[in-house]
Amino acid sequence: MKIHIKGGRLIDPKSGVDAKKDLYIAAGKIVAVGNPPNGFTANRVIDATGLVVCPGLVDLAARLREPGFEYLATLESEMEAAIAGGVTSLACPPDTDPPLDEPGLVEMLKHRAQNLNQARVYPVGALTQGLKGERLTEMAELVDAGCVAFSQADAPFADSQVFYHALQYAATFGFPVWLRPQDPALARHGVAHDGPVATRCGLQGIPVCAETVALSTMLILARETGARVHFARLSSAEGVEMVRKAKREGLPVTCDIAIHHAHLTEMDIGYFDSNCRLDPPLRSQRDRDALRAALADGTVDAACSDHTPVDEDAKQLPFAEAEPGATGLELLLPLTLKWAEESGTALSAALARITSQPARVLNVDAGHLTPGHAADICLFDAERHWRVASESLKSQGKNTPYIGLEVKGKVRYTLVDGQVVYEVK
Repeated sequence: MKIHIKGGRLIDPKSGVDAKKDLYIAAGKIVAVGNPPNGFTANRVIDATGLVVCPGLVDLAARLREPGFEYLATLESEMEAAIAGGVTSLACPPDTDPPLDEPGLVEMLKHRAQNLNQARVYPVGALTQGLKGERLTEMAELVDAGCVAFSQADAPFADSQVFYHALQYAATFGFPVWLRPQDPALARHGVAHDGPVATRCGLQGIPVCAETVALSTMLILARETGARVHFARLSSAEGVEMVRKAKREGLPVTCDIAIHHAHLTEMDIGYFDSNCRLDPPLRSQRDRDALRAALADGTVDAACSDHTPVDEDAKQLPFAEAEPGATGLELLLPLTLKWAEESGTALSAALARITSQPARVLNVDAGHLTPGHAADICLFDAERHWRVASESLKSQGKNTPYIGLEVKGKVRYTLVDGQVVYEVK
């Protein structure tokens, strides 16, 4: 299939291109940008007039709920959500049931995803067996099976020495480790940010120090072992500042935030809105503003959807008992555009946070529009307004704080390996 995408505003943050240029695709790869190759005859022409043509989005945290949680979502439903959101590459955390701690489980997930011929799935393997924090997994075998990094997801380590040895082992072989900093004792039973809203509502709080105490330990061990560490879903101003200092020191660390945390605060809980029951919790306006600024100045490397489909019944419970999480794959693009507009960030720089930079964290060949490489592409209307409605979301998880709200930025086409896998007429 040869495809000519014409008349669009082509933005490729990695190469610095932001101009009206045509794109030419053949045999699943980009063959030219600007002028057609000699003898090129397209089987299909896509008129991208008025649209932005950019690399397919790369999402660093999308729970696909398989294996083990198919009652919450299926691989089919969440891959449909991914391509509807322009996401062509995604990393899935290891907290499935059973966890991704065996090569066979990883191979099965990769095989199922490949058979769907939609977004590319990059599994993050469990750092310890069963995510129990006690015994290390066979990391080399998991890498051979397709894992791109290792994580405890939200599970704590039972023993700091095991944690230390895990980072030592990962550093020896160059395996990246993804960590979400949260001290389990300080966060115990907490459901909201430890601030005035939680106090007024009578909710158990999670203090900022739950993040910073854990982050301090992780940074010390990263410095000691030389491990390449990615901090997932930071939520506080203090946490971001600690990572900023570590980067200045030269430590090989990166970090991301969930895109929800660039917009919402503890105030959005309102009258116990369980759609705002997230983990990490929504924090103060000061924290929110610091995250937005850090995303703009590059301290925060990427924004992710933190896509976590939740059963409707689990969200109907009282706030403190409701399951944390929100759907996000289809909202990653419009919420990033909203942050860019409000913060005065250029569109190309904003798109870098959800294309080339997360691809760099993943260390995969994605997030760019370079001739000779796979044609994973997103075409979207940056000015198209649409209302978030549960019935219009492809994900099986319909819960999001944005239900009923209007956002701007609608995906029109998604291409993976040069094939149109999603389009809206």
